[in-house]
Amino acid sequence: MSTRRGPRMVLLGKQGSGKGTQGERLAVQFGIQHLSTGQMFRDSATAGVTAGLEAKAFMDRGELVPDDLVIAVVHERFQNPIEVQPGFVLDGFPRTKQQAFELDRILEAHPIDIVIDLDVPTDIVVDRMRARGREDDTEESIRRRLELYDTETKPLVDFYRERSVLATVDGLGTEDEVNAALLKAVGSRFPNGSE
Repeated sequence: MSTRRGPRMVLLGKQGSGKGTQGERLAVQFGIQHLSTGQMFRDSATAGVTAGLEAKAFMDRGELVPDDLVIAVVHERFQNPIEVQPGFVLDGFPRTKQQAFELDRILEAHPIDIVIDLDVPTDIVVDRMRARGREDDTEESIRRRLELYDTETKPLVDFYRERSVLATVDGLGTEDEVNAALLKAVGSRFPNGSE
């Protein structure tokens, strides 16, 4: 029986960096699941799971979901081996060091292969997010979310660099150019994925 699997990866990056788009492409290219926390919250809420319903309420108010709720939803999702064993792209989690430690615990038997920091300058992501025209994407709310990213999530770059699983990819360029750089980064850490 073949034990070949896809990579288990985490995508880090500011909102508006293209994580969602690239996460979906990588999932298709490697035949693995794209697990965005937003989608996990919605799925969990639809299934009537308490933590998912509470998480969705925070999202609907445009607020960050507290760690304990995020961890509960992710833990519940990863109880199913089908979600973990073939590989996955995790987008939007972990967001803090505490979440990173919890992810290690949840995935103890299936550690992360690579963490990619999709690097895009702040002024570019602000322009991209304003261009999307979403109701909650006001200049003030965008700046507030980016400040939270800098204080809470940016430290994860060093955390994963110290563990030698981090690759930084320039998020500027066309969608295809960024995707090619991502594939190269994954291939360098997970050679089986490029077969």
